[in-house]
Amino acid sequence: MGLPTAAATAPDVVCALGPADLVEVVELLDRDPINDVFVASRVNGSGLSPGRLGGELWGCRRGTALTALCYSGANLVPVAADRAAAHAFAERAARTPRRCSSILGPSSAVIAMWERLRLDWTPARQVRPSQPLLVLDGPPAIAADPKVRRVRPDELDRLFPACVAMFTEEVGVAPVHGPYRSRIAELVAAGRAFARFEDGEVLFKAEVGPVTPDACQVQGVWVCPDRRGMGLSAPGMAAVVQQAQRYLAPVVTLYVNDFNTAARAAYRRTGFRQISEFATVLF
Repeated sequence: MGLPTAAATAPDVVCALGPADLVEVVELLDRDPINDVFVASRVNGSGLSPGRLGGELWGCRRGTALTALCYSGANLVPVAADRAAAHAFAERAARTPRRCSSILGPSSAVIAMWERLRLDWTPARQVRPSQPLLVLDGPPAIAADPKVRRVRPDELDRLFPACVAMFTEEVGVAPVHGPYRSRIAELVAAGRAFARFEDGEVLFKAEVGPVTPDACQVQGVWVCPDRRGMGLSAPGMAAVVQQAQRYLAPVVTLYVNDFNTAARAAYRRTGFRQISEFATVLF
Protein backbone atom coordinates (compact mmCIF):
# COMPACT_ATOMS: atom_id res chain seq x y z
CA MET A 1 0.00 0.00 0.00
CA GLY A 2 1.40 3.38 -0.98
CA LEU A 3 1.85 6.23 1.44
CA PRO A 4 -0.76 9.02 1.52
CA THR A 5 0.17 12.01 -0.57
CA ALA A 6 1.40 15.17 1.13
CA ALA A 7 -1.68 17.03 -0.08
CA ALA A 8 -3.94 14.47 1.59
CA THR A 9 -2.17 14.60 4.97
CA ALA A 10 -1.03 18.22 5.20
CA PRO A 11 -2.94 20.01 7.97
CA ASP A 12 -4.68 23.31 7.35
CA VAL A 13 -2.52 26.20 8.56
CA VAL A 14 -4.19 29.59 9.07
CA CYS A 15 -2.12 32.78 9.12
CA ALA A 16 -2.60 36.50 8.57
CA LEU A 17 -1.82 37.67 5.03
CA GLY A 18 -0.19 40.89 3.88
CA PRO A 19 0.97 42.76 0.77
CA ALA A 20 3.50 40.04 -0.05
CA ASP A 21 0.59 37.60 -0.55
CA LEU A 22 -1.43 39.88 -2.84
CA VAL A 23 -0.85 37.98 -6.10
CA GLU A 24 -1.99 34.67 -4.58
CA VAL A 25 -5.00 36.31 -2.94
CA VAL A 26 -6.15 37.97 -6.16
CA GLU A 27 -5.77 34.71 -8.08
CA LEU A 28 -8.01 32.94 -5.56
CA LEU A 29 -10.61 35.73 -5.54
CA ASP A 30 -10.70 35.79 -9.35
CA ARG A 31 -12.08 32.24 -9.36
CA ASP A 32 -15.49 33.48 -8.20
CA PRO A 33 -15.72 37.27 -8.51
CA ILE A 34 -19.50 37.36 -7.94
CA ASN A 35 -19.76 35.31 -4.74
CA ASP A 36 -16.64 36.92 -3.30
CA VAL A 37 -17.24 40.55 -4.26
CA PHE A 38 -17.22 41.76 -0.63
CA VAL A 39 -13.73 40.50 0.17
CA ALA A 40 -12.45 41.33 -3.33
CA SER A 41 -13.57 44.94 -2.89
CA ARG A 42 -11.63 45.14 0.38
CA VAL A 43 -8.53 43.68 -1.20
CA ASN A 44 -8.74 45.90 -4.29
CA GLY A 45 -9.13 49.00 -2.17
CA SER A 46 -6.27 48.23 0.19
CA GLY A 47 -3.66 46.13 -1.58
CA LEU A 48 -3.70 44.20 1.74
CA SER A 49 -2.17 47.17 3.53
CA PRO A 50 -3.22 46.66 7.19
CA GLY A 51 -4.01 50.34 7.66
CA ARG A 52 -6.46 50.36 4.74
CA LEU A 53 -7.97 46.89 4.89
CA GLY A 54 -10.22 47.64 7.86
CA GLY A 55 -9.38 44.31 9.48
CA GLU A 56 -7.26 41.24 8.81
CA LEU A 57 -7.26 38.79 5.94
CA TRP A 58 -6.49 35.22 6.96
CA GLY A 59 -5.30 32.56 4.57
CA CYS A 60 -5.72 28.81 4.86
CA ARG A 61 -2.83 26.80 3.40
CA ARG A 62 -2.66 23.10 2.67
CA GLY A 63 0.97 22.44 2.11
CA THR A 64 2.10 25.46 0.14
CA ALA A 65 -1.23 26.07 -1.62
CA LEU A 66 -3.47 28.96 -0.55
CA THR A 67 -6.90 27.30 -0.62
CA ALA A 68 -9.24 29.66 1.27
CA LEU A 69 -9.52 33.13 2.80
CA CYS A 70 -11.39 34.76 5.65
CA TYR A 71 -11.83 38.49 6.17
CA SER A 72 -11.91 39.39 9.86
CA GLY A 73 -13.17 42.87 10.63
CA ALA A 74 -16.60 44.25 11.45
CA ASN A 75 -17.81 41.08 9.71
CA LEU A 76 -16.26 37.62 9.49
CA VAL A 77 -16.43 36.55 5.84
CA PRO A 78 -15.08 33.21 4.52
CA VAL A 79 -14.01 32.73 0.89
CA ALA A 80 -13.67 29.38 -0.92
CA ALA A 81 -13.72 27.59 2.45
CA ASP A 82 -14.68 23.93 2.59
CA ARG A 83 -15.69 22.43 5.93
CA ALA A 84 -12.12 21.81 7.08
CA ALA A 85 -11.00 25.35 6.20
CA ALA A 86 -14.11 26.84 7.84
CA HIS A 87 -13.34 24.99 11.07
CA ALA A 88 -9.70 26.12 10.87
CA PHE A 89 -10.79 29.76 10.51
CA ALA A 90 -13.23 29.32 13.39
CA GLU A 91 -10.44 27.95 15.60
CA ARG A 92 -8.41 31.07 14.87
CA ALA A 93 -11.37 33.36 15.57
CA ALA A 94 -12.17 31.56 18.81
CA ARG A 95 -8.80 32.51 20.30
CA THR A 96 -10.09 36.00 21.11
CA PRO A 97 -13.44 37.43 22.27
CA ARG A 98 -15.86 38.16 19.46
CA ARG A 99 -15.36 41.54 17.79
CA CYS A 100 -17.46 41.11 14.64
CA SER A 101 -21.15 41.96 14.39
CA SER A 102 -21.88 39.08 12.01
CA ILE A 103 -20.54 36.07 10.15
CA LEU A 104 -21.66 36.16 6.53
CA GLY A 105 -20.90 34.50 3.23
CA PRO A 106 -21.50 31.18 1.47
CA SER A 107 -23.98 29.21 3.55
CA SER A 108 -22.03 25.97 4.00
CA ALA A 109 -18.90 27.77 5.24
CA VAL A 110 -20.78 30.14 7.55
CA ILE A 111 -22.76 27.34 9.18
CA ALA A 112 -19.59 25.24 9.60
CA MET A 113 -17.81 28.19 11.25
CA TRP A 114 -20.72 28.79 13.60
CA GLU A 115 -20.80 25.13 14.63
CA ARG A 116 -17.35 25.69 16.15
CA LEU A 117 -17.68 29.31 17.32
CA ARG A 118 -20.95 28.79 19.18
CA LEU A 119 -18.93 26.82 21.74
CA ASP A 120 -16.87 29.90 22.70
CA TRP A 121 -18.74 33.01 21.64
CA THR A 122 -21.86 34.61 23.05
CA PRO A 123 -25.14 33.30 21.59
CA ALA A 124 -26.24 34.69 18.25
CA ARG A 125 -29.26 36.97 18.11
CA GLN A 126 -30.33 35.29 14.90
CA VAL A 127 -29.08 32.73 12.39
CA ARG A 128 -30.29 33.11 8.82
CA PRO A 129 -29.14 29.91 7.10
CA SER A 130 -30.71 30.50 3.68
CA GLN A 131 -30.23 33.77 1.82
CA PRO A 132 -30.37 33.36 -1.96
CA LEU A 133 -27.54 35.18 -3.75
CA LEU A 134 -28.99 36.80 -6.87
CA VAL A 135 -27.32 38.24 -9.94
CA LEU A 136 -28.29 40.37 -12.92
CA ASP A 137 -25.67 40.54 -15.67
CA GLY A 138 -27.79 42.02 -18.44
CA PRO A 139 -30.40 44.75 -18.78
CA PRO A 140 -33.33 44.73 -16.32
CA ALA A 141 -36.42 42.83 -17.41
CA ILE A 142 -38.74 45.78 -16.76
CA ALA A 143 -38.73 49.53 -17.28
CA ALA A 144 -36.79 51.55 -14.73
CA ASP A 145 -38.41 54.14 -12.47
CA PRO A 146 -37.20 57.44 -13.99
CA LYS A 147 -37.52 59.17 -10.60
CA VAL A 148 -34.90 56.99 -8.92
CA ARG A 149 -31.56 58.79 -9.09
CA ARG A 150 -28.28 59.27 -7.30
CA VAL A 151 -28.61 61.00 -3.94
CA ARG A 152 -26.82 64.35 -3.68
CA PRO A 153 -24.60 65.15 -0.66
CA ASP A 154 -26.97 67.95 0.38
CA GLU A 155 -29.78 65.35 0.66
CA LEU A 156 -28.04 63.23 3.30
CA ASP A 157 -30.29 64.51 6.11
CA ARG A 158 -33.36 63.43 4.13
CA LEU A 159 -31.92 60.03 3.26
CA PHE A 160 -30.47 59.07 6.63
CA PRO A 161 -33.74 58.44 8.54
CA ALA A 162 -34.76 55.95 5.82
CA CYS A 163 -31.37 54.22 6.18
CA VAL A 164 -31.83 53.93 9.95
CA ALA A 165 -35.35 52.55 9.45
CA MET A 166 -34.08 49.97 6.96
CA PHE A 167 -31.19 48.87 9.19
CA THR A 168 -33.39 48.55 12.26
CA GLU A 169 -36.03 46.58 10.37
CA GLU A 170 -33.50 44.29 8.71
CA VAL A 171 -31.02 43.67 11.52
CA GLY A 172 -33.34 43.98 14.52
CA VAL A 173 -31.38 46.67 16.36
CA ALA A 174 -30.77 50.34 15.62
CA PRO A 175 -27.36 51.24 14.16
CA VAL A 176 -24.79 53.26 16.07
CA HIS A 177 -25.59 56.61 14.49
CA GLY A 178 -22.12 58.15 14.25
CA PRO A 179 -20.28 55.40 12.35
CA TYR A 180 -23.38 54.44 10.37
CA ARG A 181 -24.04 58.00 9.24
CA SER A 182 -20.39 58.33 8.20
CA ARG A 183 -20.68 55.18 6.10
CA ILE A 184 -23.87 56.39 4.39
CA ALA A 185 -22.23 59.77 3.74
CA GLU A 186 -19.30 57.97 2.08
CA LEU A 187 -21.66 56.07 -0.22
CA VAL A 188 -23.53 59.25 -1.13
CA ALA A 189 -20.27 61.07 -1.88
CA ALA A 190 -19.15 58.14 -4.06
CA GLY A 191 -22.38 58.21 -6.11
CA ARG A 192 -23.46 54.81 -4.75
CA ALA A 193 -26.70 55.82 -3.00
CA PHE A 194 -29.95 55.93 -4.98
CA ALA A 195 -33.43 57.08 -4.02
CA ARG A 196 -36.80 58.31 -5.17
CA PHE A 197 -37.89 61.44 -3.33
CA GLU A 198 -41.37 62.90 -3.20
CA ASP A 199 -41.99 66.17 -1.35
CA GLY A 200 -38.68 65.63 0.43
CA GLU A 201 -39.62 62.14 1.62
CA VAL A 202 -37.79 58.99 0.59
CA LEU A 203 -40.17 56.53 -1.04
CA PHE A 204 -37.56 54.03 -2.26
CA LYS A 205 -33.85 53.77 -1.66
CA ALA A 206 -30.89 51.43 -2.09
CA GLU A 207 -27.12 51.66 -1.88
CA VAL A 208 -24.30 49.86 -3.64
CA GLY A 209 -21.73 48.61 -1.14
CA PRO A 210 -18.88 46.42 -2.43
CA VAL A 211 -17.60 47.32 -5.91
CA THR A 212 -14.92 45.67 -8.06
CA PRO A 213 -14.25 45.90 -11.80
CA ASP A 214 -16.27 42.67 -12.18
CA ALA A 215 -19.30 43.17 -9.96
CA CYS A 216 -21.06 45.30 -7.38
CA GLN A 217 -23.47 44.41 -4.59
CA VAL A 218 -26.72 46.22 -3.78
CA GLN A 219 -27.68 46.61 -0.14
CA GLY A 220 -30.11 48.59 2.00
CA VAL A 221 -33.13 48.23 -0.29
CA TRP A 222 -36.11 49.88 1.38
CA VAL A 223 -39.59 51.15 0.53
CA CYS A 224 -41.50 53.59 2.73
CA PRO A 225 -43.94 51.41 4.75
CA ASP A 226 -47.07 53.29 3.70
CA ARG A 227 -46.09 52.89 0.03
CA ARG A 228 -45.43 49.16 0.07
CA GLY A 229 -47.48 47.04 -2.27
CA MET A 230 -47.74 49.90 -4.79
CA GLY A 231 -45.19 48.59 -7.26
CA LEU A 232 -42.22 50.78 -6.36
CA SER A 233 -39.66 48.05 -5.62
CA ALA A 234 -39.11 46.38 -8.98
CA PRO A 235 -38.94 49.57 -11.13
CA GLY A 236 -36.76 51.15 -8.43
CA MET A 237 -34.39 48.21 -8.52
CA ALA A 238 -34.34 48.34 -12.32
CA ALA A 239 -33.21 51.96 -12.07
CA VAL A 240 -30.49 51.07 -9.56
CA VAL A 241 -29.27 48.22 -11.77
CA GLN A 242 -29.15 50.42 -14.87
CA GLN A 243 -27.11 53.11 -13.15
CA ALA A 244 -24.86 50.64 -11.31
CA GLN A 245 -24.05 48.85 -14.57
CA ARG A 246 -23.39 52.16 -16.30
CA TYR A 247 -21.17 53.73 -13.66
CA LEU A 248 -19.86 51.00 -11.34
CA ALA A 249 -19.64 47.41 -12.64
CA PRO A 250 -21.22 45.21 -15.34
CA VAL A 251 -22.73 42.64 -12.96
CA VAL A 252 -25.09 43.52 -10.10
CA THR A 253 -25.62 41.14 -7.22
CA LEU A 254 -27.43 41.03 -3.88
CA TYR A 255 -28.56 38.52 -1.29
CA VAL A 256 -32.01 38.34 0.28
CA ASN A 257 -33.63 36.50 3.18
CA ASP A 258 -35.45 33.41 1.94
CA PHE A 259 -38.53 34.35 3.99
CA ASN A 260 -38.86 37.80 2.36
CA THR A 261 -41.28 36.72 -0.33
CA ALA A 262 -42.23 40.24 -1.40
CA ALA A 263 -38.63 41.26 -2.00
CA ARG A 264 -37.82 38.03 -3.81
CA ALA A 265 -40.80 38.55 -6.13
CA ALA A 266 -39.68 42.11 -6.89
CA TYR A 267 -36.16 40.95 -7.69
CA ARG A 268 -37.49 38.23 -10.00
CA ARG A 269 -39.56 40.85 -11.84
CA THR A 270 -36.46 42.97 -12.22
CA GLY A 271 -34.61 40.06 -13.84
CA PHE A 272 -32.39 38.73 -11.04
CA ARG A 273 -31.67 35.00 -10.89
CA GLN A 274 -30.24 32.91 -8.07
CA ILE A 275 -26.67 31.58 -8.40
CA SER A 276 -25.88 30.37 -4.88
CA GLU A 277 -26.87 30.68 -1.22
CA PHE A 278 -25.49 32.81 1.58
CA ALA A 279 -26.04 32.66 5.33
CA THR A 280 -25.66 35.24 8.10
CA VAL A 281 -25.14 34.85 11.83
CA LEU A 282 -26.11 38.09 13.62
CA PHE A 283 -24.84 39.11 17.05
